Amino acid sequence: MSPGAAGQWAALGAATCWAFSALSFDVAARRLGALVLNPIRLVLAFGFLSLLAWGLRGLPLPVDAPPRAWAWLAVSGLVGFVFGDFCLFRAFLMIGPRLSMLMMALAPPLTAIIGWLLLGEVLTRRDLVGMALTVGGIAWAVLDKKPAQGENGTPVRHASVLGVFFGFCGALGQAGGLVLSKLGMGDYDAVAATQVRVLAAIAGYAVLFLLFHWWRRMRPALRDGRALSFAAVGSFFGPCVGVSLSLYAVHRTVSGVAASLMALTPVLLIPLVVLLRRERVGLGGVAGAAVAVAGVAVLFL
Repeated sequence: MSPGAAGQWAALGAATCWAFSALSFDVAARRLGALVLNPIRLVLAFGFLSLLAWGLRGLPLPVDAPPRAWAWLAVSGLVGFVFGDFCLFRAFLMIGPRLSMLMMALAPPLTAIIGWLLLGEVLTRRDLVGMALTVGGIAWAVLDKKPAQGENGTPVRHASVLGVFFGFCGALGQAGGLVLSKLGMGDYDAVAATQVRVLAAIAGYAVLFLLFHWWRRMRPALRDGRALSFAAVGSFFGPCVGVSLSLYAVHRTVSGVAASLMALTPVLLIPLVVLLRRERVGLGGVAGAAVAVAGVAVLFL
């Protein structure tokens, strides 16, 4: 298998892991709140990553990472996990999950632009066609969902400018974090590189919690065993396995292509919510998924 194909399969694996983690985090976030869940999931993920690194590399911590990798990967962790996720969750509250996920469909083209500017990556015509089909299909599938819900549970009729701005910043954070990871990773191990990113993100959230006095919200959350169990499952599939696969993917293939494949998570969630939650999916959702799959086929040709 060529390096490019291996990277594309890894990107699909990351999207699949994130689909399973999204279902687990949805349950945990309803009980804990998204703000408290973020640092909890990162701490849990770091524990899983340390066990995984110990088994695969014989080193539970990334002590062999060169200074350059530490610097760039730490910045990518702050940009992706802290800035990007914080903005995305703010967008969820202001414009609802449907429009927020639609804004996140901007992540692949933003990744391609940043990859071109920082890494000199060039997309072929086939890559552009495949990306356009994939992102367009994702947007179609997302738009087919129920009307967006705001923080108080009422439908959001008009997207606020600030909410759209936070959604865009969420996509920008995800794209920037991915390209910066590739810039700093080089030939370093993907699991250990993820450890560095997660460590930096934990430190970033610790500073935020100190500045805004959010630590008092953590104590009741740590007593909710059911929520923590779902958070643990989501942390294993998401920040642990999923993010490690995403770093391997961008190392092996063009960042924009990898980001397009990893953005398939909303489409992969469709059969899961139908099977596990008995939710109904409209014709638009199915059609959007079909278009996205066609885009994936083009990228794999």
